[in-house]
Amino acid sequence: MTASYVVIGDGIAGSSAAETLREEAPDAEITVITEEGEALYNRILIKEYAKGKLPEAPISIHDESWYADRDIDLRLNTVVTNIDPDDHTVSTHEGETIGYDKLLVATGGTPTQLPVDNSDADGIHHFWTFQDARKIRDHIEDADSATIVGAGLLGIDLAAICGEQEVEANYLMRGDCWWRYALTEEGAEIMHDAMRERGVTPVFQSGVDHFETDDEGHVEATIDPNGERFDSDFVGIAIGLNFNIELLQDLDIEQDNGVVVDEYMRTSLDDIFAAGDLTRYYDTILGEYAQNGSWGSAKEQGTIAAKNMIEPETDGFRWVSSYSITHFDFPFLSFGHPTIGDEYVSKAYGDNEWRRVAIKDGKVVGGVLIGDLAPQSGYKELMREEIPVGDQTETLLNEEFEADDIAAVQEQQQ
Repeated sequence: MTASYVVIGDGIAGSSAAETLREEAPDAEITVITEEGEALYNRILIKEYAKGKLPEAPISIHDESWYADRDIDLRLNTVVTNIDPDDHTVSTHEGETIGYDKLLVATGGTPTQLPVDNSDADGIHHFWTFQDARKIRDHIEDADSATIVGAGLLGIDLAAICGEQEVEANYLMRGDCWWRYALTEEGAEIMHDAMRERGVTPVFQSGVDHFETDDEGHVEATIDPNGERFDSDFVGIAIGLNFNIELLQDLDIEQDNGVVVDEYMRTSLDDIFAAGDLTRYYDTILGEYAQNGSWGSAKEQGTIAAKNMIEPETDGFRWVSSYSITHFDFPFLSFGHPTIGDEYVSKAYGDNEWRRVAIKDGKVVGGVLIGDLAPQSGYKELMREEIPVGDQTETLLNEEFEADDIAAVQEQQQ
């Protein structure tokens, strides 16, 4: 009999799964269901569109014909209302029931809204979808003042958009520096200076108490917990994601701040898999469960899930992720899990060159590089090969570091 596969979600995880399913199961029935009104686009590039540096065309990855050419049934603007794991069916808002042999849930997340007064006012933006980017670009071009909230990797995209559009902005941060869990104040100050050069002012030990609006309901000011008032006819918020797992709430499926999956992307329910942002997956490198929402990680998870949907335990997910920022005159890259170390080493090499490496249980688990990104390949090799660094942590800071630097030292000690 012909196998049937249903994929809920057409982000990079869902789309990669559908592509792999078609490549490796040419006769299968494949259905992709998404609430969005457009097919897969590049979430990495939408920030360049919002900055005004790219037109719409390069952002799209697949159009509807891509799916038709591969005999993949794409359902846009379609909401799945129920999953019945016993009958192996999903139901849609239009009353349709679709059967499956294997199901992949790749529904991603929705930006978290600040729990303060007027947080839903006109002019307050979250940045996740292409439609979000369009709204931001339309608004920022006419804005005079801006406030950014959320001192992480998505928040800095919003700050860069303001800088590119020459809108003066205040960037409110709860701690003493940007991305304080991954950087020291020394490393973060490089980022702070780059923001300031573009008219974005970091404001530390701050946050949002409430927003003020005008008579028409448009935001006009941000009030922080210290009582300070910031003019804000544009506000960008990036404080995290709420995973889109409402469909799973009534199912007996294991969750732990996300959907728990093994290295094969299997959930605790037979024939249901998950991939992408919403997963808490078993990391075979760390030997424990972890989360990572990077584009590359989601793409690989979708591919791995598809392979195991066709043939169980065909291939396990083993991945060292990375995330880059290209807004400034110097590159920035994080890799692995830069915030979970029990030990860290860091060093500055110049005005715009710095790095920090996270170590856990004697092994490299992640890090951040600013300026020179060349050492990343060596660090990633140490991670993939699970090479202990022993007492040679300072060797990790060799200016032209390679993985063999650690191997060579270990050989000398034997």
